[in-house]
Amino acid sequence: MEALRENEAEEKEEEKKAFKIGDELQDLEEKLSKIQVHIPNIHEFDWSSVDTSQLPASYKINSAKEKMMLHIAANFRRQYTHLCPDRKELFLHPLNECGVEKFVSTTVRPTLLPYPELYNWDGCARFVSDYLTMEPLPNPIEPPSSLFSPTTIVKYQRGNCFDFSMLLCSLLIGVGYDAYCVYGYATREICMMDETREVCPLLKKSKEAQKETVKEKTEKYAVKPPRDLRSKFELQQAAKKEAEIQVAKQKKQEEEEERIMEAEKPKPDSLYGLRVHAWVLVLSGKREVPESFFIDPFTAKSYSTTDGHFLGIEALWNHVNYWVNMQSCLNGCKDLIFDLGNPLRWEFMLLGADKPLLLLPNEEEEEELADEDLDTLDKEEEEKGSDMPPSWVDPIQISLKEFETRCPQGKKVIHYKKAKLEKWAPYLNSNGLVERLTVFEDQDCTKVLEVTQWFKNREDLLEMRQVNKITEVTTEYFGPGHALGLKAHVYKSMNPETERTMEFYNETRVDGLRKRVENAHEMTEYFAGRSDFLYYRHTNFGKRTKRAQILVANPDANARPIMQIKECFHRNLEKPANEDVAERIFMISEERILLTYHLQENYITASKREFIKRADVDNKGNKIIMTPDMCLNYQVGSSQEDKKLIHLYKMMLKLMEEEKRLKHQVWESGTEVLEILKIREEEEGASKLTVSIYDTERNEKGKKQREAMERQMQEERQRQDEQDLDYLAPFIIQMGNTEKMTKWQALRLKEDCLTDFKYRLIDKANIIQLRFEKETQELQKKQQWYQQNQLSMTVEDEEAYIAYCSDAMFRIRILEMRLSRHKETAPQKYIALEEKLCKDPRLSEYLKLYA
Repeated sequence: MEALRENEAEEKEEEKKAFKIGDELQDLEEKLSKIQVHIPNIHEFDWSSVDTSQLPASYKINSAKEKMMLHIAANFRRQYTHLCPDRKELFLHPLNECGVEKFVSTTVRPTLLPYPELYNWDGCARFVSDYLTMEPLPNPIEPPSSLFSPTTIVKYQRGNCFDFSMLLCSLLIGVGYDAYCVYGYATREICMMDETREVCPLLKKSKEAQKETVKEKTEKYAVKPPRDLRSKFELQQAAKKEAEIQVAKQKKQEEEEERIMEAEKPKPDSLYGLRVHAWVLVLSGKREVPESFFIDPFTAKSYSTTDGHFLGIEALWNHVNYWVNMQSCLNGCKDLIFDLGNPLRWEFMLLGADKPLLLLPNEEEEEELADEDLDTLDKEEEEKGSDMPPSWVDPIQISLKEFETRCPQGKKVIHYKKAKLEKWAPYLNSNGLVERLTVFEDQDCTKVLEVTQWFKNREDLLEMRQVNKITEVTTEYFGPGHALGLKAHVYKSMNPETERTMEFYNETRVDGLRKRVENAHEMTEYFAGRSDFLYYRHTNFGKRTKRAQILVANPDANARPIMQIKECFHRNLEKPANEDVAERIFMISEERILLTYHLQENYITASKREFIKRADVDNKGNKIIMTPDMCLNYQVGSSQEDKKLIHLYKMMLKLMEEEKRLKHQVWESGTEVLEILKIREEEEGASKLTVSIYDTERNEKGKKQREAMERQMQEERQRQDEQDLDYLAPFIIQMGNTEKMTKWQALRLKEDCLTDFKYRLIDKANIIQLRFEKETQELQKKQQWYQQNQLSMTVEDEEAYIAYCSDAMFRIRILEMRLSRHKETAPQKYIALEEKLCKDPRLSEYLKLYA
């Protein structure tokens, strides 16, 4: 009895639990039905207003093969719901834009577009992500009831995740990838295209390769280091304190990172695991893809097939077949195996797909078919594999203008973690701006840290500009081909003699300048590839005097006074080391020149030489001769003889000439900096864009030439048509019935035609003569007016008079040439018309009788 009571109690408890679970499920369904998901900054589009009147018949009706495919899909669905009643209904044949049911595999339209950028998967994904505007699913936990054709999606540039995936899959299959549309479940961030917790791809730093530390070889006879006389106990205590400080800092940093991660952690999603999403699967094999991966069509990012953002797969399809996932998704997609030929893991709809079927080992051993049986089996599989109807969608077409414009209305904004990325179509902005990345300090994106801009098609070849709002440093990068070989420009202000760094394409410069660093007090230049082996020059400047600032007539008067110039040279193997200068310093303010030579082999010190400059004459006017105290030498290797004073004197004179040349080069460098700053200000003010000669839409010069050629061809055709006109028609109409013409009528018809043509030639000559006389009279009047008012005329009036006279003389000359040419060609034209009339079949018979 007690056992029965216990069983009854347990049954009652189980019933209560079941009722409780049922109530909880009902409450969950009510809550889910009340939840409304809104995507910010997305305007709802009325898809019912889509114009379907111009669509082909394949969009509005189903062929016999498509109807058969729908019957197969319906039968497949019935079997699936019977065998798997606890799973969601399959996404098989939604309605298209015309309200007609279409099987999803026939909606895929493999297309190869004529743009090289779309030949790789990343280019296709970026294009689809940029070209379309994202729309959320009407119900986040159910697939859509309709699936429009990729052509309609491309036309209106918007769609949900299924539309994105179908278009991307069509492009990928068209360029040879083994791609599939996937229907499954994903996280809220993926489904809602929320990248506010993701780091912008442009900010991700590439991982630097870890350099292996090379142990320094200790030489056998190296000098021993000095003995360390510090207290080891004190060193241990100091290291202990330093370690405690580092541990405290690391702990504080970890706590701060945990606090930030907790603050940035997304709120729990009540629809986790239920949100429906569609993406693209690319399997390995074709196009040398080494490993299968997912592509999110919203963001164009690739993910591993084990990524935690994707929580399960219901089915996938391409233009050939449809597969249903039969594997467990309790662990998301991490345990899924994409062996589509295995019916235990993937249930296919049509037999004879391109994926080979998995055969059991016993069957492989037992089945020994002859060659003829294998051929017949292959033919049967081909026949079965051809059951999928061809796509009902028209070929996807995207014009060059649409491909270049990319984003809807030419602009797109993407929000990342503490960053905002803006994209524009080329030539949309007058300054050539195509991308702008703004980095913020806080999560709310209120305080700007850095702004990076990318440009295209600029005449000044500016490609990128970075502006650091904290340090106020601007960095500009230029492409090859700038007027002065400019490669990069780092500055705080465009005012001269302020801190700046300029990098150049040294291959395009005669002096081989690679880099120039300048501020108010010094200038450093770096060179490469010079024949004199110079690679470094450093110049120190002094303060200007007030008198130098007043003198402006001389362009060199306001230059900064040079205090010192230092140059460094690479080793020239054609010279001995003792004669090959490694460093020379012109101490202009101290009237000294220091030379340091390269190290000789097996020596640890280098030869040095110092020249002390003095005036050529003393106070009494006597010429000073070179003395030994004017040159201090340190020569490595005492066995070598020192140079004589005459040689040292010539060397000092040569160095003094070199000093003058260097001072002029430094002045030229400063002038070049001013010229670059002036050119950059003009370029920024103009912001001109270049247009390719192959761009027929934007190339105005080419368009004008093409229009002129077309106009010329049209005039030529009109002239040809005029020549082909019947010149006798007006005169035949005046005579009336000319079926039977007498010889006198034929003669009269010929004479009337020639007379009319003669008067037309005379009238044309008279018109040209009248225009010639009119232009001549107006020019004479203008000359008389000029002679009367010559004394009171301004410079502008004289320039206008000269321009008018030159134009008038040109017009008079043209009219004179036309008149003379007309007088020469008029008799020839008259004779040619007379010959045509004599040969005309309507007159030739009668004219012969008359002759």
